[in-house]
Amino acid sequence: MILALLRRPDPDHLEVQHEGSSFRVALRRRPTARRITLRVSAATGEVVITLPSRTAVNTAQRFAATHSAWIAARLARLPARVGFEPEARVPLRGVPHRVRLRDTRSGAVRIEHDGEEAAISVACDPAHVARRIRDFLVREARRDLLEAVERYAERLGERPARITLRDTRSRWGSCTARGELNFSWRLILAPPVVLDYLVAHEMAHLREMNHSPRFWALLHDLCPAVDTAEAWLKRSGAGLHRYG
Repeated sequence: MILALLRRPDPDHLEVQHEGSSFRVALRRRPTARRITLRVSAATGEVVITLPSRTAVNTAQRFAATHSAWIAARLARLPARVGFEPEARVPLRGVPHRVRLRDTRSGAVRIEHDGEEAAISVACDPAHVARRIRDFLVREARRDLLEAVERYAERLGERPARITLRDTRSRWGSCTARGELNFSWRLILAPPVVLDYLVAHEMAHLREMNHSPRFWALLHDLCPAVDTAEAWLKRSGAGLHRYG
């Protein structure tokens, strides 16, 4: 206990070098951890090293350094990030759309079609394109989510106390004990069956706040596409975080 009090505060991250490249490794301590672990988030590309309470920081530094090649390899396999900028291709309801800056004067964001290619067309100062595209996607996500919630509310006879959209990393949706539903706005990037499934999943929790056989029976009755949607999320869900 005395040693813990005398120990210098941990840095928030470590720096690791590999073949001329430098990697930032976030440092975390977990009292329940029994060994050092290292992971690379498929969603964000963040590298995190987790330590038991008594492990020294220099031990963590050596551990990370010896795994620098592994870190580099994992990061290299991650899909490239796609910014919300002109000419970028961004999925909307599972369909690729090209971001098009049609004018530098302020105007509405709208969907356009040029032959077979769909576009998210924005009119604004180029510096504001990313914000305008994100705001548009959040609005579209809210609209689709509210429509799906309403459909399932009529079938279940249950309504959420509140619906919140966030940019969550670890969960696509959640339901609190107070009946509040939370969803990731990035579901608007996925095929509609995925958003519909997530709404059905969280709405089912309003009646069954668990993952018991009764919950799964209810969910499959509400949404026959459970397996299809879960398979898509497992295969492609992490890739939704590379946009924006």
